[in-house]
Amino acid sequence: MNADPHELQKFSDIASRWWDPRAEFRPLHELNPLRLGWIDTLAPLAGKRVLDIGCGGGILSESMAVAGARVKGIDLSSEALGVADLHTLETGVAVEYEEIAAEALAAREPGSFDVVTCMEMLEHVPHPAAIVQACATLVRPGGWVFFSTLNRNPKAYLFAVIGAEYIARLLPRGTHDYERFIRPSELAGFARAAGLTPHGFKGITYRPFSQRFSLSDDTSINYMFACQRSA
Repeated sequence: MNADPHELQKFSDIASRWWDPRAEFRPLHELNPLRLGWIDTLAPLAGKRVLDIGCGGGILSESMAVAGARVKGIDLSSEALGVADLHTLETGVAVEYEEIAAEALAAREPGSFDVVTCMEMLEHVPHPAAIVQACATLVRPGGWVFFSTLNRNPKAYLFAVIGAEYIARLLPRGTHDYERFIRPSELAGFARAAGLTPHGFKGITYRPFSQRFSLSDDTSINYMFACQRSA
């Protein structure tokens, strides 16, 4: 299985706090409107069948459902999925969740989704290229695939690891392994090898004084990547 047990356990241990906007997942709550808006601009979600890979507690999954999509979220953390299911009961937002690997779902349901998202997950798995290939298999011809991850360079290490985990304490220490960060050129290469056509990158910048995230053209730290499967 393309998963790191230590990484799964790390997120499972704090799964109960997934929907607390002041706890460990605060950055995801603050990033979510930016990500949702960018995705919806490129691939309008209303009426689309959408898959959220590595959905965790369902922050992005629920917001895409609210935007009018028919959403399925998958993850390998039963604890996180339990939290996601419970939250849908509280909010009444319809999302289908399943504990299954992306590769297994790709073998079962190829070409089944209009949009596939895989946010902040690639840097936590042993073989990210295999996840990209699964995404390409799962999306229908002409459909969109969206990724977000962290660039691998000294600046990213300084800000995403030292700054975010040890100084600003935006994230728990040990959240990220710098060696698993992925350069945009590498991710674009994975996408092309999987039969996806790169569409563009968008950077995410954190402003410490205002404590806000914003979209930018600077992909040196956090970035998103959009691509399409050839029709």
